[in-house]
Amino acid sequence: MNREPSERVKVLLRWLHIQNFNRRSLQFECSFSILNPSSLSRKGLDFHTVHLHRLLMRFQHLESLSLCGCTELNDSGLTRLLSYGSNLQKLNLDCCLKVTDYGLSLVASGCPSLTSISLYRCINISDDGLETLATACLSLKCINLSYCSQISDKGLKALTQRCRQLQAVNISHCESIRGVGFKGCSKSLTHVEAWSCKLNPEGVTGIISGGGIEYLDVSCLSWYPLGDTLLGIRLSSNLKVLNFRMCRSVSDTSIVAIAMGCTLLEEWNLALCHEVRISGWQAVGLYCQNLKRLHVNRCRNLNDNGLQALRDGCRSLSVLYLNGCVHVTPFALELFKSHRANVCIKDEEVMCINPYSPFR
Repeated sequence: MNREPSERVKVLLRWLHIQNFNRRSLQFECSFSILNPSSLSRKGLDFHTVHLHRLLMRFQHLESLSLCGCTELNDSGLTRLLSYGSNLQKLNLDCCLKVTDYGLSLVASGCPSLTSISLYRCINISDDGLETLATACLSLKCINLSYCSQISDKGLKALTQRCRQLQAVNISHCESIRGVGFKGCSKSLTHVEAWSCKLNPEGVTGIISGGGIEYLDVSCLSWYPLGDTLLGIRLSSNLKVLNFRMCRSVSDTSIVAIAMGCTLLEEWNLALCHEVRISGWQAVGLYCQNLKRLHVNRCRNLNDNGLQALRDGCRSLSVLYLNGCVHVTPFALELFKSHRANVCIKDEEVMCINPYSPFR
């Protein structure tokens, strides 16, 4: 019997080979970004059995590689990037718990074209690894360092000073970062996520020092013993989206200054900002004339007078997220609705106000 494949099969095999060889993106099934029951329940993938190096040999033109959730991946698994990572632009190492500074040095050496890297919960990466990366990958534009507990302002400074095309940085839950590492950053930096951080006033000033910030999330900011940390944001003239959710100590002084200085604001989350009082609400209504979406959920000191200030101002407002404001009466709410019928009042509370985040 003739077992030679038909011409049609040969053509198909050649096509499949070309498709595999020219593949630009690769994401492993263990990735937490693939939302299916098997990926969520499966034990971390053992790269001794998967042979990552064989896959990199097969897909030699990769521009995007996600190893997210490969918790058993160690430094040695990344050695083949030295030979096959030259085209790589995006790399996701989220929850690669065994990757250390040495592994990151292999990435830096093998992937000089890297523009985006996510290191979420890479708990063994320190300032040394970040400095190595910043020295080699000068085209870096986006980096996620959230929950990297060993990163401090020292590593952050190396990143912001050497990678002058940087556009987006996530330092959320990095307990050792105060923000001063941002000082002197490039104007290209437009997006910073820093929720649950311990920023100080100098650090906040550092974040905005480049002059390009358009999106800033400092929600759940840790309490600062020497007063309000956020006053410096008033100098962010390009700011469009600002998340203060659960910044319980932010004062009217900062709210007034930011409302006056950040006139391009389109969305502001002030949910659970309990220290914002009548002068703060009046400033928002008076100065935030480009504001389209405002979140005031569970603000203890928003009362009928504060709601009236928002009603009489904020002429571009289209959505008001409001619930749990115990000092706002039903009558004041009905007055708002009758005067501003074009404003949609939603009783839902939104955690994320940036659905187009580069880190998701």
